[in-house]
Amino acid sequence: MLSKNINNLILCVAVAVLSSACSAPCGSPGRLCAPITSVTSAPPAAVKAPRPKPPAPPPEPPAVVETFAVPSPEDAPPPPGMMQVVPQPMEDAGGKPPYRIALLLPLRSEALGRAADAVRAGFMAAMERDAKGFQVNVVETGDSPQEVLSAYVTAQEQNDMVVGPLARSAVTVIGSSPLVEKPTIALNHPETRGDPQLPPQMLVIGLSIEDEARQVAEWAARENPSARALVISGNTSWQKRIASAIYAQLQRLGLSARNYDFTPQNGYLQDAEMVALRTRLQNEPAGVLFAALDPDQLRQLKIALSAPPLGEIPLYGTSSLNPGRSMYRAGAELDGVRLIDLPWLVQRDHPAVMVYPQLEPRDEARVSADLERVYALGIDAFRIAREIARQPQRRFQLDGVTGQLTIDFGNGPSWFERIETPVEYHNGVPTPVPQ
Repeated sequence: MLSKNINNLILCVAVAVLSSACSAPCGSPGRLCAPITSVTSAPPAAVKAPRPKPPAPPPEPPAVVETFAVPSPEDAPPPPGMMQVVPQPMEDAGGKPPYRIALLLPLRSEALGRAADAVRAGFMAAMERDAKGFQVNVVETGDSPQEVLSAYVTAQEQNDMVVGPLARSAVTVIGSSPLVEKPTIALNHPETRGDPQLPPQMLVIGLSIEDEARQVAEWAARENPSARALVISGNTSWQKRIASAIYAQLQRLGLSARNYDFTPQNGYLQDAEMVALRTRLQNEPAGVLFAALDPDQLRQLKIALSAPPLGEIPLYGTSSLNPGRSMYRAGAELDGVRLIDLPWLVQRDHPAVMVYPQLEPRDEARVSADLERVYALGIDAFRIAREIARQPQRRFQLDGVTGQLTIDFGNGPSWFERIETPVEYHNGVPTPVPQ
C-alpha cells in the first residue's frame, strides 16, 4: 500500500517509521510519496552564476562510497533475493570507460535505512540485466540535508550521473541549490508546493499518493459521469492528503463532491460514526464513494455498507487500500472495490515484472507492500538512468514495474508522468481490469 508511515518523507513508502507521510518510498504508511507535478524544472538562466561552495556538513560520519557492478546476464545467473555484487572491469570490450552512476542513498538513516536498502537492491537487480558499459558507485549518507548536499557535490564531480537522494528534505535542498550540473534523478519530490522550479538537469520520479488520487478521480469520473461523490477519509495526514487531492480533482472535472471524515481510535473506525455515515447516505444519496483509508478500515467500511442499496454504490481508492500479497484474505467482503497500484504488486504476469527477482527479507519479518514499492522504484530508476545515459536529449516511454512511464529530459524543463494499473478486488485479491 502507497500504507501508513512516512509523513512528508517521500512512495510511497515503507516502514512503520515512514508511515506518517504515504507507500514509501507515497504519504501513506511506510511510503515515500509526495505531490507530483508534470513539469519538474525551469529553463536554465541566460547567464550562469559562478558555482558557490556548498555549505560545510555538520560533524557527522563522512559519506561512504562503495563501487559496485554486476556481470551481464550471459556471464552469470541472477542470485536470489537481495543482489550480491561483484567487481566489473573498468572498461567494456571496446575499451570505452563505463558510464559512472552515483546512487546516493540514506543507508545510515534510522528512519529511511530499510527503504534505502530496498531501493539499492532494486537498482542492482535492474543493472544486472543491463550492466554492460555502466558502473555504479553507492554513496551512503545519514539524514542531514547538509550532509547529503555535500555528498551530492562530491558524487557529481566523480560521476556522470547521480540517482538520488531519497528523502524529501534532501531533494528540496539540492533542487533549490545552483549546484546541479549533471543529470540527477531524484527519488522523491521536493517539499515545496505547486510547480517547483527545479534545475533542468533534475528529473523527479518519486512515488506520489496525490498523483494516484488524481488518477483514481479521473477513472471514477469516466465510469460514473455526473455522479455525486462522497470522499471518506481517516484522520492521519496521509489520508487527508489523499482525500484533498481526490476532492480537488473532482472539482476540476466538474463533479459535485462532499467530504466525510472519520476519527478512528487505535486505527479502527467507530461504530457510531459508521451509523452516522449510513444515515447520511440514505438522506443524501451518493453515486460514487472514495475511501482514503487503510485496508483494515476499508474492510470495516465495506461491511458497514454491505446491505443494499448502500452496498451497490461503487467505491474507489488509491494503493493505500492494498496491503500487499502477504496480507491478502480470501473472501467477498472487498469485492468490487477499485483502486490503482504499481504493476509490481498487482501484475505478476507483466512482462517487465516477470524478469526481475522478488525482494527477499533480510530477517524473519515479512516484506511489506511499501518496501516492495520502493524496490520497484529502484528497478525503474536504473532503467530510466540507462535510457538517459544512452540518449540524453529525447522524450521516451517505458513499460515500467511502477507503471507506464513517460520521460522528457535534456530539452529544457524535464517532464515525468507515471500511469499506474487499475485493479478491482475479487475474492480478496486486487485483479487488473481492462481500460
